[in-house]
Amino acid sequence: MSRTDILTEIKQAEAEADAKVAKAEEEQKAALAEARRESVKKIQDAEAQMRSSYESAVAKEKDDLAKEHDARIAGGKTEADNIAGTSEAKKGEAKDFLKNEVERILNVSS
Repeated sequence: MSRTDILTEIKQAEAEADAKVAKAEEEQKAALAEARRESVKKIQDAEAQMRSSYESAVAKEKDDLAKEHDARIAGGKTEADNIAGTSEAKKGEAKDFLKNEVERILNVSS
């Protein structure tokens, strides 16, 4: 083999090596870009899931609070009705008491 042939083979080998290195660098860049896209997608999916879970928990708590609110309102109305009924009964007693006291005072002065 002549020196020219050897140099030609070396240049071809270097060119092939450079091409392989360039191809590997491109593949590395593409893989890195794909990994970044996947990681961004996973982060976005996780954030969406977290947001959904948060919104579900908040909605559930709001429902629970609304139910508790309604129960307390109903209990308060029942208690108010009981007090109103009791006060009606007490009004009659108070009228009779006042009437008797006024009659007693009138009888004492006459």
